[in-house]
Amino acid sequence: MVVATARAQQHEHASLGPVVIPQGALYTEADVRFMQGMIAHHAQAIYMSRMAAARNANPRLLRFAQKIDQSQIAEIALMQEWLRTNKQVVPDTSSWRIMPMPGMLTAEQLKSLDTAQGAEFDRQFLVLMIHHHQGALKMVEDLFATPRAGQDLDVSVLANDIQIGQTAEIGVMQQMLANPSP
Repeated sequence: MVVATARAQQHEHASLGPVVIPQGALYTEADVRFMQGMIAHHAQAIYMSRMAAARNANPRLLRFAQKIDQSQIAEIALMQEWLRTNKQVVPDTSSWRIMPMPGMLTAEQLKSLDTAQGAEFDRQFLVLMIHHHQGALKMVEDLFATPRAGQDLDVSVLANDIQIGQTAEIGVMQQMLANPSP
């Protein structure tokens, strides 16, 4: 399973070029690919979240979407800095359009979300963002399942923060789906 995941990730990130790990580094190729992929993953969540204001989302969902936007912008900055510090390729935030990975929405799903309004937007946003967050949790799981990965302090802390934060957000979104605001 780990081998298949590693091969899939290599294919997903082929456009970013090879990863060179210096002698004695605590991080692995899986750590670099996780950080690169999570930049793209977060960028798509930000794109989705920014739709809320123009789609007549209810105020509770709009606040929630703004929280996702703000927290993931900050995490992208951390990941970009980590990659630069470790002399790795830093993908542009538009890379979400070309980097398939767990939880990423299809063009059709994004189009459906983009055309929805009001309560229907709220419902679709929650269903799709839960799916998106579950993909991020899968990426964290795959990282920690890879031998020697997740040992670098910054990677480990970020991955654990994503796991804790997005698990909690999934719970909030499930509650919002069960009890939609008027």
